[in-house]
Amino acid sequence: MKKRSYYAVFLSIVLAAGCSHQETMPELTDRVFNVASAQYKSMDERLAPDSLPKTYYADGKIANSNIRWWGSGFYPGSLWYIYEYTGDETVKQLAEKNTLKLAPLQYKGTDHDLGFQMNCSFGNAYRLTGDAKYLEPLERSARILAKRYSPVTGVIRSWDFVRKGRDWKYPVIIDNMMNLELLNYAGELFGNDSLKEVAINHANTTMCNHFRPDFTTYHLVDYDPEDGHVRSRETVQGFSDDSAWARGQAWALYGYTMMFRYSGLECYLNQAENIAEMLLGRLPDDGIPYWDFDSDQIPNDLKDASAAAIMASAFVDLSSLTNKSENRDKYLAMAEKQLRTLASDEYLAAVGENGNFILKHSVGSRPDNSEIDVPLTYADYYFLEALLKYKKTCDTQPK
Repeated sequence: MKKRSYYAVFLSIVLAAGCSHQETMPELTDRVFNVASAQYKSMDERLAPDSLPKTYYADGKIANSNIRWWGSGFYPGSLWYIYEYTGDETVKQLAEKNTLKLAPLQYKGTDHDLGFQMNCSFGNAYRLTGDAKYLEPLERSARILAKRYSPVTGVIRSWDFVRKGRDWKYPVIIDNMMNLELLNYAGELFGNDSLKEVAINHANTTMCNHFRPDFTTYHLVDYDPEDGHVRSRETVQGFSDDSAWARGQAWALYGYTMMFRYSGLECYLNQAENIAEMLLGRLPDDGIPYWDFDSDQIPNDLKDASAAAIMASAFVDLSSLTNKSENRDKYLAMAEKQLRTLASDEYLAAVGENGNFILKHSVGSRPDNSEIDVPLTYADYYFLEALLKYKKTCDTQPK
């Protein structure tokens, strides 16, 4: 009996150790990209020649967009990432087809979203293929985006429209930081320093006017176009004007990390690290933020997978850019935590489900009751981007 007892204990320990084996990140990445490839190939089958995917609702309703929707570049961008990882020529053909749908946007100068639309699609296309046909749309769209910059305000205007009940004269949202990547990338490709100068000026002004002492960011700052003074600081998609809307904080972390990567200016690294420290102190245990850090419904409120995916991509980048080894480790650890949670059954869709999107549980705009707890193309895009960055970062680290 005694021998049996010892054997039973030993066996239970062995079985527990076997059951607790944690999936490696390469295994996780393979699994996610297998899902992504299957989902996005199927998604393409239902798209009209001039449409792109937007979201999917629990009642089975699929919402597609025209090319002018601000997120239209994310689906082709994700296809390029899937091709980058898998080398699947079928995916490459789908990526090219859906990228070329956006060609008319190179002439669009009505908002700041050209960076999202053109850099994610045409930018990744050129990066991965070197095909010169992608260059002219990139250069033209960057020049048109730069024309939205005013030397009086020191920033690129986000929107030309004014929402009902708002008194905007020159609205600028933190999301604009993401579109500076198109200016930086095009500035390097075409040797155009004026594009990079606009990006730097915008980033500097935003750093002065968008951030609170604790390094959370306002969503929108409205400027006077006549003299450049700040008229108001408010939110559009957050819980309140003074709250920390989660995706806005993600845009800020990503934006200043990207600006340091392109410019090498230490002020941007310092800003990114300060934002990172704020996030590390406020993120939940699983790494997925509630849609707004200051919602009055926490812990019973919705989380936003899109914000987590953007943060994860930025945290990986920042881990390779920081000068401090202790920061490097904790940034990469948070990115891994977020990626593992997003790759779990709770967030990662099964093949054939979720309207063929990859991630579940994102929040578009809670105040507008729009895109609530649904999949969104930009969540998928930054999730795949973060996984690719994580792989490259770990592959290049000393063994």
